[in-house]
Parts: sequence; structure tokens; C-alpha cells
Amino acid sequence: MVQLEEDEPRNINEALTCTAKDEWFKAMEEEMESMRSNNVWELVDLPKGRKARGSKWILKIKCKADGSIERYKAQIVAKGYNQQEGIDYEEMFSHVVRLTSIRLIYSNSGKYEP
Repeated sequence: MVQLEEDEPRNINEALTCTAKDEWFKAMEEEMESMRSNNVWELVDLPKGRKARGSKWILKIKCKADGSIERYKAQIVAKGYNQQEGIDYEEMFSHVVRLTSIRLIYSNSGKYEP
């Protein structure tokens, strides 16, 4: 098994100052381009008296079966842990549903027969 040369960065500052900074920057650019092309958000004016929510980069190294690096993955997420229903948001939804998850739910919904 191949040993990784470096650990996953804990934050964006570590990612952009480590030896793999070019790979991390590329992964972050790909995430932002994906969000732009899929119209993930709409830019609006912030209501009076409200503060914008922060965001955080989640950085992961995806590995092949032999332990070598397959790719660098960056995902930006909102810091929504301090929001209040009815004040900061009205409804909640799931971002992505994987087809394999749906298949698993349907396959386990029937009567179990050994």
C-alpha cells in the first residue's frame, strides 16, 4: 500500500500553503465552476439588520484501492448550524440524492425472507 506524502489540510490556509497547493486550488476552482454552471445560488441583497452566513471548505484526498492519490476534492458548505427556522430559512431540502441510496431504500423496504 502506498503511503500518502501529506495529510488532508484542516483549512484553506493549510491547503494553499502546502506542497500540493496547485492541486487544492484546482479542486476549489472546479467546485466553484460546478456551482456556477448548476445555478446553485442566486445573488440577492442582504435584508436590513441581517448578517451573512459564513462558509467553510471541506478538503479531502480521494485514494485508489492501492492507496495512491486519485484526486483532490474540495467542497464548500454553509455554516448553517446557528440558523433558526422561520427567521433564517423557511424550508429545508436535501442537496443531492444518490441513485444507489434510493435503490438501497427500495431494496430494504420489502418483507425480509431468509
